[in-house]
Amino acid sequence: MANSEKKVRKALLGTKLGMSQVWDKNGFFVPVTLVNVSGNVVTAVKDVESDGYDAVQLGYGEIDPKKVTKPLKGHFDKAGVTPRRHLVEIRTLDSDEYKPGQALDVDTFSDGDGVDVSGTTKGKGFAGTIKRWGFRSYRRSHGSHRNERRPGSIGACATPSRVLKGKRMAGRMGGNHRTVQNLEVVSVDKDNGIIAIKGALPGAKGALVLIRTAVKGA
Repeated sequence: MANSEKKVRKALLGTKLGMSQVWDKNGFFVPVTLVNVSGNVVTAVKDVESDGYDAVQLGYGEIDPKKVTKPLKGHFDKAGVTPRRHLVEIRTLDSDEYKPGQALDVDTFSDGDGVDVSGTTKGKGFAGTIKRWGFRSYRRSHGSHRNERRPGSIGACATPSRVLKGKRMAGRMGGNHRTVQNLEVVSVDKDNGIIAIKGALPGAKGALVLIRTAVKGA
């Protein structure tokens, strides 16, 4: 993050619509994920003098004004925007080019731009070691006695007489924050506010995702 904070970054919040496919100039189809990014606004601008760092705060998503606390209502009123459900800060050196209340459209990104997309993966519930970690199953014959999907030994008895931290075991799978790096913006639909990004993105349909300028590509 230290390196990314010293560069110019662009970002948008959006809703994952699902996957589709497009054809490139060579006639090959490219799998893409469609993201609706309409409705992004700048809710605050921070600078070094007043806050100690340069950043832009984005707001996205509709919410009933009755469900907003009074401090947040004052925050949105100060920016001159209606309340938003989601807020996120993006550190960028060109924060002085943004103004509170400014709307950010889909043309923030262009075709061919490299982006990093963050979101929450699908929750899979409680899963065993084979599904969760890709363990190999045990043989199903010659006296295995229902050991096919068991994890096996999880440590020695005398030393260290405990299960070490980080041991891969059964547990809740999915529902984690993940970032997919160096994806490509295939196309931008200005009329509908939709960005088509090459490849798969974390999360289910309707999930919130954050699209940022690629850290490694910039």
